[in-house]
Amino acid sequence: MSEQNTIKLTINGQEVTAPKGVTVLQACEQVGIEIPRFCYHDRLKIAGNCRMCLVQIEGGPPKPAASCAMPAAEGMVVHTDSPMVKKAREGVMEFLLINHPLDCPICDQGGECDLQDQAMAYGRGSNRFHENKRAVKEKNMGPLIKTQMTRCIHCTRCVRFSEEIAGVEEIGAVGRGEHMEITTYLEQAVTSELSGNVIDLCPVGALTSKPYAFTARSWELRKTETIDVLDAVGCNIRVDSRGREVMRVLPRLNEEINEEWISDKTRFACDGLKAQRLDRPYVRKAGKLQPVSWDEAISTIAARWKDLEPTKIAAIAGDLADLESMWMLKQVMKEIGSPHLDCRQDGVALEGKVRAAHLFNTTIAGIEQADACLIIGTNPRLEAPLVNARLRKRSRMGAFPVGVIGPEIDLTYNINNLGNNIDIIDDIISGKSEFSKVLADAKQPMIIVGYGVLTRPDAAAIQQKLYTLCEKYGVVTKEWNGYNVLHKVASRVGGLEIGFVPASKGKDVAGILAAAKRGTIESVFLLGADEIDMKPLADAFVVYQGHHGDAGAHAADVILPGAAYTEKDATYVNLEGRAQRAVRAVFPPGEAKDDREILALLAQALGQRPATSLDAVRAEIAKAVPTIAEIDVIVPAKWEAFGKEGEMDAKSPIKETLKNFYMTDPISRASRTMAECVDSLAKATGKKGKKEAA
Repeated sequence: MSEQNTIKLTINGQEVTAPKGVTVLQACEQVGIEIPRFCYHDRLKIAGNCRMCLVQIEGGPPKPAASCAMPAAEGMVVHTDSPMVKKAREGVMEFLLINHPLDCPICDQGGECDLQDQAMAYGRGSNRFHENKRAVKEKNMGPLIKTQMTRCIHCTRCVRFSEEIAGVEEIGAVGRGEHMEITTYLEQAVTSELSGNVIDLCPVGALTSKPYAFTARSWELRKTETIDVLDAVGCNIRVDSRGREVMRVLPRLNEEINEEWISDKTRFACDGLKAQRLDRPYVRKAGKLQPVSWDEAISTIAARWKDLEPTKIAAIAGDLADLESMWMLKQVMKEIGSPHLDCRQDGVALEGKVRAAHLFNTTIAGIEQADACLIIGTNPRLEAPLVNARLRKRSRMGAFPVGVIGPEIDLTYNINNLGNNIDIIDDIISGKSEFSKVLADAKQPMIIVGYGVLTRPDAAAIQQKLYTLCEKYGVVTKEWNGYNVLHKVASRVGGLEIGFVPASKGKDVAGILAAAKRGTIESVFLLGADEIDMKPLADAFVVYQGHHGDAGAHAADVILPGAAYTEKDATYVNLEGRAQRAVRAVFPPGEAKDDREILALLAQALGQRPATSLDAVRAEIAKAVPTIAEIDVIVPAKWEAFGKEGEMDAKSPIKETLKNFYMTDPISRASRTMAECVDSLAKATGKKGKKEAA
C-alpha cells in the first residue's frame, strides 16, 4: 500500500497506519482494539444509531464520538479506554436497557447475545431507572422468523439487510422516539429467500428462529463445520447437533463463496433430516417391501445381476450424491461391463468433455470484477440465491448492465429483459440487439447460462452459438473467463468431472428409461435419484440407495438405506469446480450406512475388489481427476470449442426450470418448515400453495 493511500493516527498511544477512507472503528480493529457495537456491521451501510462505539478524539468537540461513522484522519489521536469513554458507554448501555425485558432465562439468544456480552463488559452493573418498561406487539414475519419486539434496540440491521443485501424492502421502522417499531409494512411474511440471515444479524433476541424456538441451548450443542448440498453453490455452514439430532444450521464465513449468508432452504430444511427416513434395508416380496438384513439385501441384488447381461443393467446418480459414492458406483458398473450410467437426471446437455463448458468459470467472488452480464435461461434468485446476492452486490456498485433472455423474473436488481426468444442470441452476435454494444464496450463481460436453455432439445446448437458469442465479444481472454453455467444441484459438477456419464454406446437417463420401458434394460440402480419419471421402471428390477422415502424408494424392489450429507464424511464439487469436504455431524439412523460403505459391500458381493477405505477412494479420484484433487482449490478450465452445429428452435420459448424454491430434493420435501414456507409465500403473493401446486 503506497503512502499516498494511507494515513497515520495514534490510538491509545500507539501509532497506527491505516488506509484512507476507513473509519476510526475500522482503524481500531486493524490493531486488535475491540470496539463494542450493535448497529455497525461490516457488510451494511453505516447507521450510527446505537452509540455504543463511542471513543474520545483529542482536539475535537469535548464529547465522545461515534467511531463507526467518524472517518479516520491524518494525525488524529484517539482514546478508546479513557474515563470519559468508559462513562459514556455505561450511559449508553443504561439507556439501551431501560425498556429491554429481563427475558434472558427464556430467550433463545441467551448465550449468544451481543447485548448480554456487552452489558457485562461495558455496562454499569446496575440500573437507575424504575419506570415501567414499554411493551411492543409481536410482528408477523412468516414461519421462519420469531419476533419478540419488546427486546428490540432499534439497531436497524434487519432493515438494512433486507434493503441492501436481500433486495426485498419489506422490513422497516414506523413511529418515532419511544414509539418507533420495526415491522413488516404489510404485516405479512418476508418473501426473501435470504430472510433467515436477519436472525444472525439481530444483536438481541428480538428476531430468533421460529422452528428452533425453545428446543436447545447453545452450550448443549456439538458444532460441526461442513458444507451445504441443497444447491450447487456449496455454502460453508455449521451444523449444530445434540445427540443424533441436527438442531440447526448456521452460516460459516467464506469470502469466496457465501460471505456470511445462507439461503432459507439451507438454514431451515434441516427438520427434513428427521422425517421419512429410511433406516433399514428392504426387499420387495410378493409385491410388498419387507424389512431384511443387510446380507439378504446385498445378496438379492448380486444374485439378480449375475443372471443378467451387463448391458441390461444401468445406474443413475441423484442430485445429492457425493463424489466418493458416484466414483465407486462408476467402478462397479465398469467392472460388470455396463456402459449405461448418468448423473444428469434432468437431461442437461453437458457431456463433461470440455470443462469450461460446464463450470462457473468467473467464480462467485469474480462476479465483483465483471462490468456487464447476460443471463440466459436461468433464475439465479431461486436456483442459486448466494450467486444472486453477489450479482446484486455488484449491481449496487454501479456500472453493471444486466440483460436477461428468458421469462420475466424479479432478481432484486435492475435488469433489461431482452425477451423470451432464443433467436436473440443470433441478434446479439450479428449486432442487431441493443445488448450487443454493451458486450462490445465491456472489458470483462460475463454470461450466465442456465438449465432453461441446457435442457432443451436444441441445447447443443445453442451452446455452439454461445461459444461464437464469447469469441466475438471477448468474453474469454487470457486473464478472464466470463462464460458460466449455473448449476442447480450439488452432485452435477462432480459427476461430470469424474465422467459419470454414458460410456461408449451407453444410454443417458432418457435412453435408460425408454429401454427399461421396452424391457431391454432389466435393472436400474438409483443412487438417490428421485427426480426422474418412475413409471417406465415399473417392470424393471430397481435398486434404490438413499436416505429418504421419496419417489425412488416407492419404485424400488430393494432399498439400501444411506446417509444424508450431515451423516457422512464426503466430498462435493460446487459449480465453480471447487472440491469441498462435508464432515459427519451425526450418525445415520437405525441400520443405515455410509453410501461408500454400501457400494463397497455390493462390489464385494459381485466378486470385485473395491477400495474400502475413504482415503483409498479419494486417492483413486485424485489420481484419475487431478483438477479436483486439491480441496478448496479451483483449477481454471482450458477454453475449447463446445456445442454442435444445428438449428435453434426459435418458436419454443425458454421455460422456467425451478418454480418452487422450497422443495427441490428429498430433504426439503420432507421438511414441515419448507411446506409452511410454500403456503406462507402463497398467501403473501397470491400464488398457489403446496397442496394446489402438487
